[in-house]
Amino acid sequence: MIQTIIMKSVKILISTLILLSVACQKPGTHNRIDLSGTWQFAIDSSDKGISEGWFGKTLTDSLTLPGSMTSNGKGDEITLSTPWTGQIVDSSFYKKPEYARYREAGKIKIPFWLQPLKYYKGAAWYQKVVNIPEDWNGKQVELFLERCHWESLLWINDQFAGMQNSLGTPHRYNLTRFLRPGKNRLTLCIDNRVKEVDPGLNSHSISDHTQTNWNGVVGQLFLEVRPLVNIKNIQVYPDLRRKMVLAKIRVNNSAQTPVIVSLKLSVTGPRSPGDQSHTFTLQAGENILKMEYPMGQTPKLWSEFHPDVYELTATLKGKNPETSDIYQTTFGMREFRAFGKQLQINGNPTFLRGTLECAIFPKTGYPATGIPEWLRIFNVCRAHGLNHMRFHSWCPPVAAFAAADQTGFYLSVECSSWANGSATLGDGKPIDKYLYDESQRMVEAYGNHPSFCMMVYGNEPAGKNQISYLTDFVRFWKNKDSRRIYTSGSGWPNIPENDYLSSPAPRIQGWGEELKSIINGEPPRTDYDWSDFNSKYPQPIVSHEIGQWCVYPDFKEISQYDGVLRARNFMIFQETLKEHGMAHLADSFLLASGKLQALCYKAEIEAALRTPGFGGFQLLDLHDFPGQGTALVGVLNPFWGEKGYISPAEYKRFCNTTVPLVRLKKCIFTSDETFEAAVEVAHFGESPIVNCTPEWKITNKAGKTVQSGKFTTTSIPLGNGFKPGNITLPLSSLESPQKLRLEVTVNQYSNSWDFWVYPAKKEKIAGEDDIRIVNCLDSKTAQFLENGGRVLLNLKKGTLAGDMGGDIKIGFSSIFWNTAWTHGQGPHTLGILCNPEHPALSAFPTEFHSNWQWWDAMSHSGAMNLTTFPSGINPIVRVIDDWFTNRPLALLFEAKVGKGKIVVSGIDLTTDPEKRPEAQQLLYSLKKYIAGSQFNPAITLNIAQIQKLTK
Repeated sequence: MIQTIIMKSVKILISTLILLSVACQKPGTHNRIDLSGTWQFAIDSSDKGISEGWFGKTLTDSLTLPGSMTSNGKGDEITLSTPWTGQIVDSSFYKKPEYARYREAGKIKIPFWLQPLKYYKGAAWYQKVVNIPEDWNGKQVELFLERCHWESLLWINDQFAGMQNSLGTPHRYNLTRFLRPGKNRLTLCIDNRVKEVDPGLNSHSISDHTQTNWNGVVGQLFLEVRPLVNIKNIQVYPDLRRKMVLAKIRVNNSAQTPVIVSLKLSVTGPRSPGDQSHTFTLQAGENILKMEYPMGQTPKLWSEFHPDVYELTATLKGKNPETSDIYQTTFGMREFRAFGKQLQINGNPTFLRGTLECAIFPKTGYPATGIPEWLRIFNVCRAHGLNHMRFHSWCPPVAAFAAADQTGFYLSVECSSWANGSATLGDGKPIDKYLYDESQRMVEAYGNHPSFCMMVYGNEPAGKNQISYLTDFVRFWKNKDSRRIYTSGSGWPNIPENDYLSSPAPRIQGWGEELKSIINGEPPRTDYDWSDFNSKYPQPIVSHEIGQWCVYPDFKEISQYDGVLRARNFMIFQETLKEHGMAHLADSFLLASGKLQALCYKAEIEAALRTPGFGGFQLLDLHDFPGQGTALVGVLNPFWGEKGYISPAEYKRFCNTTVPLVRLKKCIFTSDETFEAAVEVAHFGESPIVNCTPEWKITNKAGKTVQSGKFTTTSIPLGNGFKPGNITLPLSSLESPQKLRLEVTVNQYSNSWDFWVYPAKKEKIAGEDDIRIVNCLDSKTAQFLENGGRVLLNLKKGTLAGDMGGDIKIGFSSIFWNTAWTHGQGPHTLGILCNPEHPALSAFPTEFHSNWQWWDAMSHSGAMNLTTFPSGINPIVRVIDDWFTNRPLALLFEAKVGKGKIVVSGIDLTTDPEKRPEAQQLLYSLKKYIAGSQFNPAITLNIAQIQKLTK
């Protein structure tokens, strides 16, 4: 089947192959029997099917294919004994009393991933009777099953026809010697258990963390008749230097004697040249034919900018119909390679701006097999400035490759394995051979797609012999197929044979760094990059799984789970939030933590773009990862939908082909300083930018321009690190505390950065001397307070009692991955939520969410746990807690005590004030409020309630 599509880059219609088999017969011939529809079915939970000969019996239940058992309502109810596939790092669900109500039979709610309506792991049988036409007799017949999960065994009538176990490519069976004209019974036994081949129990190809460990067949299902002499496969190898392609054609001659045939190649697409023909003598069995095809003087090259796709048709003709065949495939004229420290597309430097896809399909529980859904996904990614997708430990269906071809998206595909935890590499286990077999199946099925730019064994391997094994694996593929680049594993190991390196090191927060990372341990700045790490290796480096910044759950999302999966984890989180009296804050928590999450991703991406000679990044993730304890790391939800706190256009300002950048030594200034910024541009567009005039401006909160300027008209080459110039602005004229924004524009591309200016000298506050600022509420201060005094209780960092928040690791960033999967790595919180108009913050300019001016406060504070305080207490500044615990946390709150009034600060505002202008300014703002007439707390507390905050 050939589908006509619109190529966006050139706005013309071309034909593209969308057959999942990557091959087709001549249109119009009756060469297929569609097997979609009703199949007979049986569950084999006792593994008796083979011994009892179910392949020779009529199965009594039924379901619909393509589909899974779960999509057909088959399987078992979820219980505490459900045999999940995937590691459960945090087993507290099974033990802790707070989860007891969710462990009750019939009321099960699991917190660690999305919950399927039904579950089954084991053998299941599928059966269909088909009528084979008389004119198929004596011809080759093949069964095509686009995606089975996982192992399939096939019987035709009562005869065993074979077993296949590919996770990423179609299961194809040659049935020529099994079928007879008339009725035939096809019986499949599909088993989704891990058997001899263990790819790793957390591999996204098999685990319940994301797509679910489903049982069934999805995509296209059909029987296809072929001539006895037929084209089995064509691999197309572009040669840009010679402006031609080499076609390697695998032809099967089922006849017993040699056959003379002519083979004609024709190509359709942009600027297609004429046909090429050659005569061959085919020996009995398999033949490999080679033909070169000149593409003309100006072939169109495939890239993210011009996704031009050609279609090749091979026509085989002999003396009779049984020696004639047609085969079609698509390809692109492109060269994707590593050259020095840079990745290149068609000789030009490119920079991977990528996200992961971890087999997340909440509606179906299995991957989409249609092109429209993949077009939607890639177009969403493109709208956010991305040009690349990594498939983490799985290989997508052909529809993903076809859609990526059309949209100009660079794909990194893995051989369905995360050999860690339950598996290792290089130790002689069946997985070692399986990866070679599976990778060759993948290349045969998808190798012609120009979007298939990178191939990797899989993710983060283990095994004492992994380096030698992966060295051989990379060598094997580099010698075998130069159409893409290869690396040993996503994450590690870094070996000399790799075309490029995938490393988790270049990032602003690494696993285990907690509060000592760049973003949490160093004051905010934008003058760092990864040059030191980048200089250690000769290959291009692509940063591995950067980001992992969490956001609070969007409970409005629950209703979207109307397929085979339910967000019962979200239901748990929503219930506990309500029980802590904060249900009304759910949307505010989402938006405030989302703004912080976006800020963290901006910092990650810009650091990569600032690094000269860097290869790119792979985000974890643009959309949420629903498994591994619930990792809400996306600015989009699992359906690729927006959450409301950052638009694609806003995201694209710092993630695009062209991104203005600045290097700031700091983001917080006083008015006696000079603001300095070194401007850079990262430009990985189609061609250099010629004769542009970069501009800049600094605006205040009202949008009024404080200062602006232009740089010298220049041309910007491809690459990064281009420096148009510097910006210098004395700040002495800025008398009031304020947030300013620097915006740099290069043609239509703009990016911006917030910075803050506080007065170097502050006016005396009337009544300031009447305020007592203390670190603990001793008896003297308590008496002063109860008698009508005004107090600022300034808690030193580390003085909070453990049960009052002292055990909470608070930092500036949001949660990294999630606390359940990381054994409680810090930070444990998701930023602040406040009312910017609260008078206590009148001299400390802020939004309702965290921004860089809150870094100092978050780094010198404890999150006060107000669970035991009156429910009506409304903190001046809240801290958004981990959704697993949903405690009411505060940085600042106020109360009446006796006749007096108090502000309690979990922020240490007085230590090293000369080094902390933010602390000075926030203290000034609080004192101004406490001394003023607007200081009128609504909640009354007693001394004992406040004193129990501290150790």
